[in-house]
This record gives sequence, C-alpha cells and structure tokens, in this order.
Amino acid sequence: MKIKRLTIATGLVIAGQFAIAQVKTAELVKEWERSKAYTKEYLDAMPERSYALKPTPEIRSFAAQNLHLADANYGLAAAALGIQSPFELGIWEKTGGKSKANVIKIVLASYDFVIGEIIKLSDAQLDNPVKMPGSFDMSKRIALAKVFEHQVHHRGQTTVYLRLAGVTPPQEKLF
Repeated sequence: MKIKRLTIATGLVIAGQFAIAQVKTAELVKEWERSKAYTKEYLDAMPERSYALKPTPEIRSFAAQNLHLADANYGLAAAALGIQSPFELGIWEKTGGKSKANVIKIVLASYDFVIGEIIKLSDAQLDNPVKMPGSFDMSKRIALAKVFEHQVHHRGQTTVYLRLAGVTPPQEKLF
C-alpha cells in the first residue's frame, strides 16, 4: 500500500514538473497579472486602520507582510532572471511607509517589475540555468515558479489578517 501511494505521489510530482516545463512566457505574464489583481483586492479589502494589525506580537503586521512580499518579488525574481534587483533585498519591509496607500503602491510596483522582466524573455530563455540564493541551480522557469509560490504563500497568510479585522477575503481567483 505504501509503495502504491509513493508511486502515485512520485508520478504527480513528475507530472507537475512536466507541466511547469511547458509554460510559456506569455502564460507566465498572464498568471502574474492575475496574481497582481488578486493581491490588490486583498490590499484594498483591508481597512487602513488594520494595516498595523499583527495576529500575534512576534509576527509581521499586515503592512509588513505585504512589504515582505514586495521585497521578495524584486529580489527573488531578479535572482531567478539573472539580473540585478533595483532594490536591496528587504529594503521595503525595513524602510517602506506602512500606510495603506504606500503599501499598495510598493506592492503593485513589485508585480510590475516582475511582469516587465518576464515579458523580455523568449520561451527558450526560460530554460536557461540560473543560480538561486543558497546555491540552488535550476532553470529560470522553475526559479520563477518558486518566486510565484512565495508571493502566493504570503498573500494566503494575510487571509487570517483580513478575518481578524472582520473582513471577508476576496473570492479565490484561480482562473
């Protein structure tokens, strides 16, 4: 029984990697644009007064969580693309203003950066190797998938923040 489950799980992982390997530049741009719009809905939904909300004292505020997302969009996407980030990693979370208007501006600009850089790539360039932080070698395509996963992870975490603020999170936008 365990072997059968392991075989199925391995097959799913391989199928998922194959599916990622088939994604083209235009499809990546479309997904990043969708994710940008979805993230903006989260940012718009949170009342200004709750941008400082921290579910517990030791974790980031809603504003800081989103500024971290922006920092990583710049830094990780630049690494994934083999280019220099226009900003030092962590700069926005450290120094970015935490007002709603400023957080929205910074976060949306980070998505524009990623989208603008992906547009410059040919489909073939997505298969070029890149070294990610921590000395991980992979294709640009896989590295960009990991950057995408990171921003989804942090946006997803903010669902709890919205609920704690008494706000119903935006409807899922998978497609």
